[in-house]
Amino acid sequence: MKGRKRVYKYSDYIEAAEMIRGKADRIPDTAVVLGSGMGELFSNGVHISYSSIPHFPKATAPTHKGELIITDKAVIFSGRTHYYEGYEPEQLVFYVRVLKLLGIKKLILTNAAGGVNRSYSVGDIVLITDHIKLTAANALRGRNDENFGERFIDMTEAYSKRLRKSAHECAERLGIQLKDGVYFYMSGPNYETPAEIRAISVLGGDLVGMSTVHECIAARHCGIEVMGISCVTNMACGISDTPLSSDEVTAAAEANREKLTLFLNVLIERISGNDRV
Repeated sequence: MKGRKRVYKYSDYIEAAEMIRGKADRIPDTAVVLGSGMGELFSNGVHISYSSIPHFPKATAPTHKGELIITDKAVIFSGRTHYYEGYEPEQLVFYVRVLKLLGIKKLILTNAAGGVNRSYSVGDIVLITDHIKLTAANALRGRNDENFGERFIDMTEAYSKRLRKSAHECAERLGIQLKDGVYFYMSGPNYETPAEIRAISVLGGDLVGMSTVHECIAARHCGIEVMGISCVTNMACGISDTPLSSDEVTAAAEANREKLTLFLNVLIERISGNDRV
């Protein structure tokens, strides 16, 4: 049986990487993806529109700017694409494989998430310790490209313990309370039903969201260390009686912009460079 035809050729990744490399004097070894409502956290650096990068999928979700910013400490992705936008998983992780070719060693994935754990509050910053994905779609399905990684990959430590340790140390120094939790992936775009949230809680999910997991899997396939950071922008359906809306998510992210900016800047400074963790 033939495997599923790949969306991209290896040369497509090379073309995108070379274009990005040509725009900056130096590519740092750390990358950060900004989730919903977080697109304005960084501004200084070399700006590259996603639309100008060869083969790069376009971000269509509201509040996802669709711009790459290369700073002296990190490569910043202001916005991402999602499965619910109609993209294949392989398209969602195109940038991850480009990052491998650029020499990125550490990837920080941020997102806006719904709080399932009742001990959480809107505005909490939560480090992802693990994830649950029960959907079948997977960017690694089909013929494996040995240029990026092995056919079968271990996910025992999907989210780096050593990077999480550094994050907790940074948060303690800043006086920011940092919590831990398991992220449960749902494909969206609809928010979950109260029954689904109860099931997620029983299965061990503390957070729920529509991103991050495909990217984490692809990054681990590429041998890139991953850190996941969620900002609780709403309590999940059934946890709160308030109807959910994207405006609520955006408003909560904006309300916590100063805290997130401070934390991410200190964290990036800590982990960037030659494994100064």
